[in-house]
Amino acid sequence: MEMPSFVQILDFIGTFAFAISGIRLASAKRFDWFGAYIVGLATAIGGGTIRDVLLDVPPVWMTDSFYLLCTGFSLLFVIIFGKYLIHLNNTFFLFDSIGLALFTVVGFDKSMALGYPFWVSIIMGSITGAAGGVLRDVFINEIPLIFRKEIYAMACVVGGLVYWMCLKSGMENYLSQIIGGTTVFLTRILAVKYHVTLPILKGDESGNEHHLIN
Repeated sequence: MEMPSFVQILDFIGTFAFAISGIRLASAKRFDWFGAYIVGLATAIGGGTIRDVLLDVPPVWMTDSFYLLCTGFSLLFVIIFGKYLIHLNNTFFLFDSIGLALFTVVGFDKSMALGYPFWVSIIMGSITGAAGGVLRDVFINEIPLIFRKEIYAMACVVGGLVYWMCLKSGMENYLSQIIGGTTVFLTRILAVKYHVTLPILKGDESGNEHHLIN
């Protein structure tokens, strides 16, 4: 039996973390078990699916049933330990940040392995990390985090740049992955802790809509 690579391990942990973040929010919205599973699955595989379609390769969940099983295990985990998770106010934020960091690394690494330039890899890493959260938020009828003033997708971009610079400096690949993922995680954590946000694009403060007159 072939041992999983370091990136596969990151992918597995990220899948579990992201699925829990989606299922946790679905439970707060009073979804049933099947609905919660779908939200968790979309969170876990959504970004990777969009990435793989853009990279013109089969989506990973279509070639490996692990992602479906892992989401099921995540649902079982939330069902069993739901009372403890509910009392931990930062549960969603923690698991979401872990998934964001790990999936960014996985997406970046896969794009680089396919021969794409670093800027494409950074975009693919950001899509892998952030797009699943967008689907999750749409499913639970919330404004996606990526469109709010919180640092979310930008943390993926920063982590991707750090990952690439580590590779360019000659650092070992697994160390670059650890540093890149840690950068995403810390950027997200510190931005929320110290209320660091991107500037808000201000529109018409009166709220009036302007229509073009033909």
